[in-house]
Amino acid sequence: MKYSTAIVVAAASVANAGFCNDAFEEFGNFFCPNAVKQIKYSGLDIAGKYRAVAQMDNSGTCTFKDKDYSGPIAPFDEDLTLHFRGPLELKSVAVYTPSKGKRDVPQVHSKRHGHQHLHKKHHEHAEAEKRADMVTAVIDGVTVSWENNWFGSKTAAPEATPAPVSAASVGKGSPAESPSKSKTSSSKGKSSPSVSVPAGDFERIAYYNAKDQVADGLVFLGNLGDPAISGTWDTVWGSSLAYCNEDGTKAAASPTILKEGLIDDSSEIIIASDKECDESCGTVRPGSVAYKGFEGANKVFLAEFTMPLSNKQGWNMDMPAFWMLNGAIPRTGQYSKCSCWAGDNSSPQQGGCGEADIIEVLRSGDTKAKSTFHFAAGTGDSHYFDRPTDKPMKVAVVFQAASSTASIKVLDDDFDFSTSLTSDQVEDLINDEKHIDLFSLMTFGA
Repeated sequence: MKYSTAIVVAAASVANAGFCNDAFEEFGNFFCPNAVKQIKYSGLDIAGKYRAVAQMDNSGTCTFKDKDYSGPIAPFDEDLTLHFRGPLELKSVAVYTPSKGKRDVPQVHSKRHGHQHLHKKHHEHAEAEKRADMVTAVIDGVTVSWENNWFGSKTAAPEATPAPVSAASVGKGSPAESPSKSKTSSSKGKSSPSVSVPAGDFERIAYYNAKDQVADGLVFLGNLGDPAISGTWDTVWGSSLAYCNEDGTKAAASPTILKEGLIDDSSEIIIASDKECDESCGTVRPGSVAYKGFEGANKVFLAEFTMPLSNKQGWNMDMPAFWMLNGAIPRTGQYSKCSCWAGDNSSPQQGGCGEADIIEVLRSGDTKAKSTFHFAAGTGDSHYFDRPTDKPMKVAVVFQAASSTASIKVLDDDFDFSTSLTSDQVEDLINDEKHIDLFSLMTFGA
């Protein structure tokens, strides 16, 4: 993940500092005295624009074009991908969007049918050498810099052996081609029971359960491109997206369910929807595996995980995180300069296309986790969440158009990731935490 250099981020943090007048500094980061259970961001309806990638190729060409956005939660109404960095044990994930009327929603698959929606696909791609670039961060008004040399897992350069082409492996650095002509196969199993979701309620469109090995409506990816397996890797852009294997350390040839267990400090798991990219995805890196994220102005993300202490030292060691990115970022280059993540800092209205840090540890071994939004009107909070080191945490991330709000809320241990949520349940997820000392309100553009 990256940090915004936009001046407006620092300015917004200062403007919101009144919510915590007794913050203390610790290794360059500021924290309020106590942990909270909810951080709510209001005022998200600020129009702006960002630099979208217009074209990229393997020779190093990367051109941009301005893309305007507006709306109650823009640009976060665009498709979002979920990202998890270890040490982290992911227990379950669920994604919900509003139901358009009564319809059947699949219930949970039994373990033996967990692979039903993970189609077996293969890809063609190229080979690589890594390079680093400098990242500058403004965190609570403090500017820090470091060298970003992450290009996926540290593996030997793979040989570029040919592999069959998949619809999810895009071959042009331009708007993605339609996958309609491709062939896919899925493992066979009995159909899941279904439930009816009334209009106005939220239906579950994606679900993962580690213990039961269930994965519906989503795929597991990583910056692990291997031209012999899936994705690509070259000397210009480093690793592309690829299917990841069951422990998230290497590329896999087809969609694979993440196994139950610990994601290592050096590993990062990406969750996208199971919808393959088409023209609506915009520019995609040549040879990359490419799937859509989760889009819409109203959406709910539920996740359950632990972030145990590993006591490891080094770059990103013992610094777990859960964050979301505009899906266009990883489809071109999450850790390269060819993405819409960076903005034009000469203008405060030209920020990046959007990153939401949900639960992020900023220092090795720390037990305090912060939240920050990165885009033109971005801001961060000095309040923090307790890192769930020894027991699972359930958290809800809700984007709500009616209130132009994004909310991050720690849930009770018994909250059920059911096949649907009523509108009242969703409203409760975004309502203010009853205990004022456990609640923080931030405002975009303050």
